[in-house]
Amino acid sequence: MAWGAAIKATELGGKVVTISGPDGYIHDPEGISGEKIDYMLDLRASGEDIVAPYAEKFPSATFFPGRKPWEQKVDIALPCATQNELNGDDAKQLIANGVKLVAEVSNMGCTPEAIDAFIASKTTYAPGKAVNAGGVATSGLEMSQNAMHLQWSEAEVDEKLHYIMDSIHEQCIKYGTEPDGYINYMKGANIAGFMKVAHAMMGQGII
Repeated sequence: MAWGAAIKATELGGKVVTISGPDGYIHDPEGISGEKIDYMLDLRASGEDIVAPYAEKFPSATFFPGRKPWEQKVDIALPCATQNELNGDDAKQLIANGVKLVAEVSNMGCTPEAIDAFIASKTTYAPGKAVNAGGVATSGLEMSQNAMHLQWSEAEVDEKLHYIMDSIHEQCIKYGTEPDGYINYMKGANIAGFMKVAHAMMGQGII
């Protein structure tokens, strides 16, 4: 998922400066885009799911063996790999470095301690149940096409996905905005999910 996130972030004008693997992480202050992303995809496809060779090929990068990228100063952090990869100490380091947004691209990428730290410091934290809902939504769109014997273009699918994600964001704001204006996306996503299930049950006459 990290490569997809890197590509999309670059398309939207962001500069991706770190990517990690089981061997450590690389930091490239010039940005990871274009041929650099292509190289990482080729490296992954070869079966070598490591990042050290990146620093050997591109002199602008530095490889940090056995370490995690959360020690770097960034505006946005996107845990994309495994469950609980970003812990409480990592969160404190990111907060100290002035991170503005942490969004879980992976499922439950942050530990409970990390989540508590982000919310306590009023750092914008977006949980995986909202952020990576796009993957589930896309699967649903594929099922809809199959059921209706239709074939939508990439642009049509992207438009529908944008609508779904915008709706999720609006629900998080609706239920997660606190009196001081801080948006608690965790609370918003949890309440929105509960309300969706509750309304469905009421519609079925269960409650």
